[in-house]
Amino acid sequence: MKVKIKSWHGVASWLWVANDENCGICRMAFNGCCPDCKVPGDDCPLVWGQCSHCFHMHCILKWLNSQQVQQHCPMCRQEWKFKE
Repeated sequence: MKVKIKSWHGVASWLWVANDENCGICRMAFNGCCPDCKVPGDDCPLVWGQCSHCFHMHCILKWLNSQQVQQHCPMCRQEWKFKE
């Protein structure tokens, strides 16, 4: 018996691999996007600190810009340094 495929619809999904499910600043899911973005994905990337905490890039940049003296991780209060 032969089966002939007349049409098909490809479906794909993606997933950020992070140590948590939500951003510790905006509390939005990493698989979604931060409140400043309309579409998740490459336009709203995740960034990790050397302390291993992960945030939306836009959220951590806002957080760091709001800190007047020293820039600390909002979760563990260690000095914030981006993981390379």
